[in-house]
Amino acid sequence: MDAYIARQPIFDKQKSLFAYELLFRDGLSNFLPEIDGDTATSKLLSSSFFTIGIDRIIGGKRAFINFTENLILEEVPLLFPKENTVVEILEDVKPDKSIINACAKFSEEGYIIALDDFIFSPELKPLISLADIIKIDFRLTPIKEIKEYLKQLPIENLKLLAEKIETNEEFDTALDMGFEYFQGYFFCKPEIIKGREISSAGLNILDIMAKVNKPDFDFAEIREIMERDVSITYKLLRYINSPFFRRKNEITSLNQALVSLGENELRRFVSLIAMTDLASNKPEELIINSCIKAKFCEKLGKTSSNPIAGDELFTVGLLSNIDAILDQPMEAIMEKLPLSKNIVSALVKGEGELSDYLKLTKHYEKGQWNAVHETASKINVSEQDIPPIYLEACDWANMI
Repeated sequence: MDAYIARQPIFDKQKSLFAYELLFRDGLSNFLPEIDGDTATSKLLSSSFFTIGIDRIIGGKRAFINFTENLILEEVPLLFPKENTVVEILEDVKPDKSIINACAKFSEEGYIIALDDFIFSPELKPLISLADIIKIDFRLTPIKEIKEYLKQLPIENLKLLAEKIETNEEFDTALDMGFEYFQGYFFCKPEIIKGREISSAGLNILDIMAKVNKPDFDFAEIREIMERDVSITYKLLRYINSPFFRRKNEITSLNQALVSLGENELRRFVSLIAMTDLASNKPEELIINSCIKAKFCEKLGKTSSNPIAGDELFTVGLLSNIDAILDQPMEAIMEKLPLSKNIVSALVKGEGELSDYLKLTKHYEKGQWNAVHETASKINVSEQDIPPIYLEACDWANMI
């Protein structure tokens, strides 16, 4: 059975990607409580490191992985590379002598140790002394209580990770409290400030996106724009010669690239490059996340027993974060782009036949497996097709 593996980004103080936490479920037909923690984590490790290949999921970054008490006692973490494995110890692991000895061995071998869903208790002090990272859930723990924990921790020897950070305000709060790492989807939320307008450069880029997405697409006009910008031509050639396309012969000229891409792929490419330029001062993960959503939505539409036009689904996924990129309300941005009513309805109101595909991608990336199950059923997508589609979307995003 295909393993359901999703990844959640973890950022540093500069909002640069530090690592991913891997989230796992072994098939939607098997409800998670029926799988004990040892089995779930073992299958995660087997699937990610041996079957799928860890680099396809984490792209050279570190992977935070939950280890149960039994797996710690069996010293399973030592089977995996210390360079990219963070041993995440669950909150229900009892810090007895055997656990402490095992964790001490991991630390001596050079593994990073993180304590998950941390709630301070004196009995945890031996584990705290071995830990490198303390993770505190900002949804479960009040700010006042977190501040009390911090007074009792040897902060000079630890790095703090704020989990479930969902707004930019929460990011700022955690940053002010001394946290160094941040996990959550705050980076996908716009920082809307009253009176702020889209810059002239941003308006020019939106104009390019508007032109390329017009029904009466002017191929010659877009080609002229690309000819004036060497960087776009370079990016196009790098993209079209990437392993994702599996081409036998390298494409070396703009003309070849344009003919090979065709109108629909050119629309996508120009929109993607324009989005990348718009997000130049934003976390890189924001564009990667947009790309994954775009390809994920498109492929889900093709897999559904009631197929939907892939172009519209791709556009919905690609533009799903544009409000965070421009720090503007989605509705205001959509007024500047000549997109179909279906696309606008999905992005602005979360309604219409396209919206459920976008909802499925969001549920999957957050590991909301029951919601994935319900939404997949609604849009007639086979559950077994979802994991390989997600991995293909990750592969494609890594090529951009």
